[in-house]
This record gives sequence, structure tokens and C-alpha cells, in this order.
Amino acid sequence: MSASRPRILVIDDEPQIHRFLQPALEAAGYEPVRADTAADGLKEIARKAPDAVVLDLGLPDFDGKEALTRARAFYDGPIIVLSARDKETEKIDTLDMGADDYVEKPFGVGELLARLRVALRHRLKSTGAEPVVTAGDLTVDLVKRLVTRGGHAVRLSPKEYDLLAQLVSGGGKVITHRQLLTAVWGPAHEADVQYLRVFVAQLRQKVEPDPAAPTLITTEPGVGYRWTG
Repeated sequence: MSASRPRILVIDDEPQIHRFLQPALEAAGYEPVRADTAADGLKEIARKAPDAVVLDLGLPDFDGKEALTRARAFYDGPIIVLSARDKETEKIDTLDMGADDYVEKPFGVGELLARLRVALRHRLKSTGAEPVVTAGDLTVDLVKRLVTRGGHAVRLSPKEYDLLAQLVSGGGKVITHRQLLTAVWGPAHEADVQYLRVFVAQLRQKVEPDPAAPTLITTEPGVGYRWTG
């Protein structure tokens, strides 16, 4: 099984949109998160950054384009705009303001899911990470958040997966203890190096061919870790 499902935040004030999208997103392997207003959506992004955001423009508290601008001040994940506004200028404005895509209402769920997959892949590539990384019989799919070995799922906890994803996304570069701790557990844990060592040891037990002689996750003494798969 996958360690955790990609979190997709849907910001829309129409209950029927949530009723329509929630089961579709769950069936596609995502974890849908609901927000009915722009303010609630921004709070949710700040609380725990989702893997992608689906944003309606016609929100009850303030316009979705303003929400997009505010979100882009601190969130760099994919944002797909949903809107009944079909003017070309609206599409151009939202894309210029930082949206990754624009889907008109009414829309087909298959189209939205396809655009979501594309946005997730593009965002990974823009960071220099490959969407799917293989090392021997181990495969890490950063879009689906799925880890397999020899075709069989590797059971990872959400934090173990997040740690592995940070290492894999590093492209062979050393990632410091502080960078890993901050990215996976937050700034409050940036000095908990022993805590990180425990998780790295657990992760090695699950992904290394020989955990006693790791070749995929290597240690840079006193500095951090590097993915060498």
C-alpha cells in the first residue's frame, strides 16, 4: 500500500462540487480536503500544505483570484482553478497570477483528474525531481506516493514516506539534518538529529537490499544524508 495519499485541497462553496469530487478523488487514490471559503482554504494551506489545490474563483468571502495571489505568497504547489467564468481574459489573468491550469465549469471528473496528474508531474520536474525513481527492484512514484519492490508495495508510515521523498527528490545531493527535519517534521524539530537517525534506520530496514550496509541512503557524517540509488 502507499504510505499516504496525496492531499488535494478543494476550495469551493458549492456543496454539490464537494459531493461530486470527494468520491472521485478518493477512488483515484487522493485524500480530499474541503474548504468552503477562501479564508478557510488559505488557513488549511498554511496549516498543512496540500499536494495540490483545486480553487474556485466565485467564493463567498473574497474573489478566488485574490486567494490565488495570497496563496502564491507562501505555497508553491500546483493550483488548478475551477470557474464558470469562460472569458479568455479571466483564464489569462489567473494563469499569469500563478495558476497551473484553468478548468471551466461544468467539467468532467476525468478531465480534472488528468489535469491534476499533469500538474503534479510538472511541479516535480520543475524541482529537478523525476516523477518515478527506480533503484534495482525498488520503485518510488512521487506522483502517486507509492513505493514498491519487485512489484509489491512497501509499507511505509506517512513520515517515513515523506522522508524518503525528500531524499529521492534531492537528486543525489546531500540534504542536511536540519533541512530534512524542517521539511518532514517542521521548524520546531530542526535540532532533533537523533530523532532523524531513528527514522532513517527504520526506512533503511524497509528499502535497502542490506540495511546493515546501506547503498541507497548513505550518511554524510555530521552533515546529513544522500540518496545514491
